[in-house]
Order: sequence, then structure tokens, then C-alpha cells
Amino acid sequence: MIPEAVARSPYVSLVTFRRNGTPVATPVWAVAEGAELLVWTRDDSWKVKRLRHDPRVTVTPCDVRGRIAEGARTVEGIGRLLEGAAGLGRVRKAMARKYGLRFRLMDVVGALVRGGKRPHVGISVTL
Repeated sequence: MIPEAVARSPYVSLVTFRRNGTPVATPVWAVAEGAELLVWTRDDSWKVKRLRHDPRVTVTPCDVRGRIAEGARTVEGIGRLLEGAAGLGRVRKAMARKYGLRFRLMDVVGALVRGGKRPHVGISVTL
């Protein structure tokens, strides 16, 4: 079950772990869908590379800069990559529902800048 504070938060701090166990936090947009938290990111990002080696993650509500409010609850989970058109399409639809025009503009402008390519991947986090 996804905590309400995580589901409502516009940003969450997604912590992935390096091979040596060092945690690395990144503020990301996330959408609660059923029992999963969905995240959209570039497929060449370091968080994707870290998830390929270690699926452990933690998630905490935060602001756009990754600052975590005092008393915010951190939850542990397992991340898995949603690669391919079906997985990414599911994440993009969920993002568009939650973030609306902000997401659509960022997605379209990004695709235009990259010549129509969308080098992204979805991440499913089960808490």
C-alpha cells in the first residue's frame, strides 16, 4: 500500500543504491497507480543503471530540490524497469493524468529537441 503522503506529493525523493551500497537520492515526479508507484526518467540515467544492479529503493515525499520535510516518512521498496512501448505508455498516461499540461509540454518539447525520440523508461516501485 502506498502511503497517502507519498501519493499526494508532487515530488518524491527516490533513493537508489550504488554497487558499494552508497545511497543516491533524486527528486522525481511519481504517480501512485494501484499498488505501484510509477516514475518516468531517461533510459541513460544513473538511477536506471543502479536499479539494474540493485532493485532496492526508498521513497520519501520531498520538494523539487529534493529537500525532505521534517517528520516525513521514508518507505522501502523494490524498483523494476518498465521497458518497451507498453510499459512506457502506461507510465506516460499516468504522468499526464497527475501532472497535466506540465508533463505534456515537457514530453512534447523534449521529443522535438531530440528529433522525435523519447529515450525514456518507466520505473515501477512496489512498496
